Amino acid sequence: MFLTLLSVCWLSGPYLWQIITSLKPTAQLAQLPPLLPSKIDWSHYQVVLQNADFQRFILNSFVVASLTSLLAFAAGSLASFATAYFNFKTKALFLSSILAISMFPPIAIVSPLFLMIKAVHLRDTYLALILPYSSFALPFMVWTLHNFFRQVPFEILESARIDGCSSLQLYRKIVLPLSRPAIFTTSILVFIFAWNEFVFALTFTATPKAQTIPVGIALFPGIYEIPWGDIAAASIVVTLPLIILVFIFEKQIISGLVAGSVKY
Repeated sequence: MFLTLLSVCWLSGPYLWQIITSLKPTAQLAQLPPLLPSKIDWSHYQVVLQNADFQRFILNSFVVASLTSLLAFAAGSLASFATAYFNFKTKALFLSSILAISMFPPIAIVSPLFLMIKAVHLRDTYLALILPYSSFALPFMVWTLHNFFRQVPFEILESARIDGCSSLQLYRKIVLPLSRPAIFTTSILVFIFAWNEFVFALTFTATPKAQTIPVGIALFPGIYEIPWGDIAAASIVVTLPLIILVFIFEKQIISGLVAGSVKY
């Protein structure tokens, strides 16, 4: 029990430190003690929330993460349905190729991707982020949904085929509704990945027009000093939506994670 509490305190320490730093007056940021602020100061949050560029960063992140989840789901669910229910000669090669592609670290292909994006004049646009993010999310989406789709009872699919359902109707009216927890879970995880990604966002964008939150926070440091209070407040602000999202949909996420280990 003691080790568990110690582990929780150790892991939650950086988050608590960020919260405390975001509430400290600027004059006390470099002082220790006191650990806790003598007076709660909300000025860092005011600076962050009133910053027009930061508001744009939040909008950009939401648009990019949402469209990435939708695109990855649309392509990944169709590919998963095909690999789960149809037999074709290159199925094993297809799945193996997707798995192999997912092993490449993103940093290894930043340079060629940058040249491609620049060549087609997509730099500093939403598509410059959505397309690479979706490509990296596809292996996870395909392999996860492939396993879930295979667990849909075969008898249900056969009955639907006898009743005259086409393959597309099976996908839309039977497989997707039965796999809703898994679809929801994978989409949320892809959303979080796109929300937090930094390397591509830093490389493929150049102005607040398309820059996302991680890049915006990295650009916070000033010329003569680093505004630690503002950075801490910005970190808290951008983390809260993800925490709220997980708390609201906790049951669906847990159902999706558990469903993978349970046979229908």
